[in-house]
Amino acid sequence: MSNTAQKIGFIGLGIMGTPMALNLIKGGHTLFVNTRRQVPQELLDAGAKGCANAAEVARQADIIITMVPDTPDVEKVLFGENGVASGIGKGKVVVDMSSIDPIATKAFAQKINALGADYVDAPVSGGEVGAKAASLTIMVGADEAVFERVKPLFELMGKNITLIGGVGAGQTCKVANQIIVALNIAAVSEALVFASKAGADPSKVRQALMGGFASSRILEVHGERMVKRTFNPGFRIALHQKDLNLALQGAKALKMALPQTANAAQLMQACAALGHDQADHSALVKAIETLANHKVAPDA
Repeated sequence: MSNTAQKIGFIGLGIMGTPMALNLIKGGHTLFVNTRRQVPQELLDAGAKGCANAAEVARQADIIITMVPDTPDVEKVLFGENGVASGIGKGKVVVDMSSIDPIATKAFAQKINALGADYVDAPVSGGEVGAKAASLTIMVGADEAVFERVKPLFELMGKNITLIGGVGAGQTCKVANQIIVALNIAAVSEALVFASKAGADPSKVRQALMGGFASSRILEVHGERMVKRTFNPGFRIALHQKDLNLALQGAKALKMALPQTANAAQLMQACAALGHDQADHSALVKAIETLANHKVAPDA
């Protein structure tokens, strides 16, 4: 399908949303935007058109993308006062790129479908770095024909784009992603705290492990953050807590155990208790450091 200029709505212009929206503008599309705070100046300078509310975005655009923090936020944007639902019409598409509850996603889709519009869930992985570089992993739940319609937009924001299945499947995949990421962060945290307290140079340990079977993207990126003490958020602990809660709620509904996920969720709660819930999720190491009474490296 050709990537001809389209009228795109974008709601939610935070750490992730702003660079994603910029990449769509760079791709030649006209953007109608709305966010809780002020629309970032760089977007307005690039040609984005600010809208008073979500309903106005939906009226102006053919494809409306939402990128907000949590399930209640998506519900409010879609169905609250002056929400997308009150401005949407037949033939339009709602694409939710937030990371939210798969069960709620299916319910939202039914309500949007009843208004004559299509619904796609397409959560992402790759953080702020991936959003800026247009290299996000995008996990999609949609009908195949609708997926083909929106895929050219995904290709402007990401690299690894997979249609997982019907609506809700994208969110289920994202929850699985967040389980793996959390457990990897916990593993890297324990390894580096152990090595450091035993007297080894954690940066050298990390360097050595990057060449072996223990190598991972988490060890590479977040291991470096732990050593260099750079915990400014690419993805906040508070948001990862939300995702692990979705995993544990889902596990309860499916009558299954996720013991390591539960443990990682407890470590994140410990970080929240220590006041680190707005730090990057690599700061999970601070919970392990507290238990060890030892830091991987001195704070900058």
